[in-house]
Amino acid sequence: MELDKMIAIIADELHISLSQAKQTVQLLDEGSTVPFIARYRKEATGMLDENQIRDIQERMDYLRQLEQRKEEVLRLIAEQDKLTDELTRQINATVKLQQVEDLYRPFKQKRRTRATVAKEKGLEPLAQFILTARKGDVQHEALKYVNPEKGVTDAVEATEGAGDIIAEQVADDPQIRSWIRELTLKRGQLVTLKKEEEPDGKKVYEMYYEYAEPVAKVAPHRTLAINRAEREGILRVKIDMDAQPILQYMERKYLRREPVASAVIKNILEDSYKRLIAPAVEREVRNVLTEKAEEQAIHIFAENLRQLLLQSPLRGQTVLGLDPAFRTGCKLAVVDETGKLLEVRVIYPTPPQNKIAEAKAEMKRLINQYRVGIIAIGNGTASRESEQFTADLLKEIDVEVSYIIVNEAGASVYSASKLAGEEFPDLDVSERSAVSIARRLQDPLAELVKIDPKSIGVGQYQHDVSQNKLSSSLQFVVESAVNYVGVDVNTASPSLLQYVSGVSKQVAKNIVLKREEIGKYTTRDQLKHVPRLGSKTYEQCIGFLRVPDGDNPLDTTPIHPESYDKVAVLLKELAIEATGITTPEAKDKLSHINIEEMAQRLDIGVPTLTDIVESLLRPGRDPREELAKPVLKKDVLHIEDLAKGMELEGTVRNVVDFGAFVDIGLKNDGLVHISQLSRSYVKHPLNVVSVGDIVTVWVKDVDIQKGRVGLTMLGPEAQ
Repeated sequence: MELDKMIAIIADELHISLSQAKQTVQLLDEGSTVPFIARYRKEATGMLDENQIRDIQERMDYLRQLEQRKEEVLRLIAEQDKLTDELTRQINATVKLQQVEDLYRPFKQKRRTRATVAKEKGLEPLAQFILTARKGDVQHEALKYVNPEKGVTDAVEATEGAGDIIAEQVADDPQIRSWIRELTLKRGQLVTLKKEEEPDGKKVYEMYYEYAEPVAKVAPHRTLAINRAEREGILRVKIDMDAQPILQYMERKYLRREPVASAVIKNILEDSYKRLIAPAVEREVRNVLTEKAEEQAIHIFAENLRQLLLQSPLRGQTVLGLDPAFRTGCKLAVVDETGKLLEVRVIYPTPPQNKIAEAKAEMKRLINQYRVGIIAIGNGTASRESEQFTADLLKEIDVEVSYIIVNEAGASVYSASKLAGEEFPDLDVSERSAVSIARRLQDPLAELVKIDPKSIGVGQYQHDVSQNKLSSSLQFVVESAVNYVGVDVNTASPSLLQYVSGVSKQVAKNIVLKREEIGKYTTRDQLKHVPRLGSKTYEQCIGFLRVPDGDNPLDTTPIHPESYDKVAVLLKELAIEATGITTPEAKDKLSHINIEEMAQRLDIGVPTLTDIVESLLRPGRDPREELAKPVLKKDVLHIEDLAKGMELEGTVRNVVDFGAFVDIGLKNDGLVHISQLSRSYVKHPLNVVSVGDIVTVWVKDVDIQKGRVGLTMLGPEAQ
């Protein structure tokens, strides 16, 4: 397939113009990154966003893999001297890998089968007779192939062997295979039954003990739950399919010339379907369901992760991080407003020690000594007890201090990592975790990038999906979030810098090493002298790197240096000094520009000029600061305090296919079922809420024994 044809397919599939697809592919092939193209090449792509560009990238990779597989299959068939012009045409015309594999199946080297044995006995001519002869007698013809030396003792054995050859030939028929697969996807039933001998103590999979649902309607999260239960040996799973329409279809194809052996062929077709095709198609259909489910699960994880990374930072306050525990004590870490570690301590306010008085005295000392404004409590083991202790403590002090429960998922992974060891060599693992909890509140993005995204825990069934696909998707999300926000090159860690467009891990380390050598960067140009940061990398990354308080005011904006000349002309046209772009007069002039007219005068694209003006109006802008701030608390809430209809404010912690989990201050998050998110039809919860959203909810039902709370966003009148 030629490149132009691939581009045409992509343009058609993604509903974009040929020019958009072609320009984007060219930029990607030249080594440009998705964030760079989306931000700085809008004229070329026709304003495609990051997701559209990534879709183009993924489809192009797929089509190129498809072409490689086609070439390989054509070569393998040619080596068998079985490649025809028609087969070549069919393979070249395919647009899916599955179609290529279907066409290759008859020529694929197989393990020893019943058909292989029959061929070794010389029964292929008999098989051909059964399939095509319109006169004669099968029994009489079969007698010709009786040969005890080859293991054919009678006509029945000869006929059965020939039938095995035909059955395999039918099973390898790409048209038959494709038709049955599609019909099974449309009309098949997914059926699950509990294995009697396998216990399911917590009855996690109780709803699937005797369950059936059309394949076409199986929800992604149910597919993954069933797959997991099957792996754990709790369920038997199968695809039920009415064989009658399938056999009728097969007969129409193989009996249309009315062969003399019609009755024999009918039996062979039934054997081919039940013994060879049905089990294989069942595996393929289960794979299709799993791929769709994985795609959905990865999408949800990615969306949740993006919202988590882009939560509003809580700047300007000293934070005390508290990593809860029982036996080993609660670890405390105080960090200043820049995230610098000031002190670590251990207290024992929880069982079995219960040294509450000593713990309060130590906490009060830290709060007073460092003027702590917020206490960040991890939501792990002993979180509820630690929260109660903290709430009681705050009632005893005069200064204004609040607390918040922080999702500590992945903190232990970070704490035990080589990176954490290098950052805090003198702290033990749990003390590092307390630092991470405090910093997550101050700048979620800067801290969470230090953790493997898979360990952050804002998805569903993330351990049941393709880990390679999950890693690739989450990597893209982190890169997208980091480049959307921008990075202060004078404070960023290598962990953060490595996600900047075009920057590798080694270059990220080199940027920091150079910073330590020169004290701090004062211009973007200085980055050109960083080892291994070549011209292409500079082009890709520099617009996303900020130099606050540097020599050039433009270096603190998202404006790319390649546009600095145009900006200089623009400012001259408006009579604005480069050093005065933040003045009210400058902002007033910039706000009243006729973008289309000015773009023509500057010979620059309208999208690029629009971005430049926006950047000049808000040079130090952090887009996260416009989001809702985290909900701070001063007292604890118990599940026993809840009553039906009670109004609460909470933070969305996770969004899944069937609803959203909301932190309302309890040990366990409450669930807002998808049916309780909106009075209108909700296709998916992500269309209504996102991780980090501050929402008003009402208590719908409470199960104290199980510690579960059902919530609604519909209001008390809907209850």
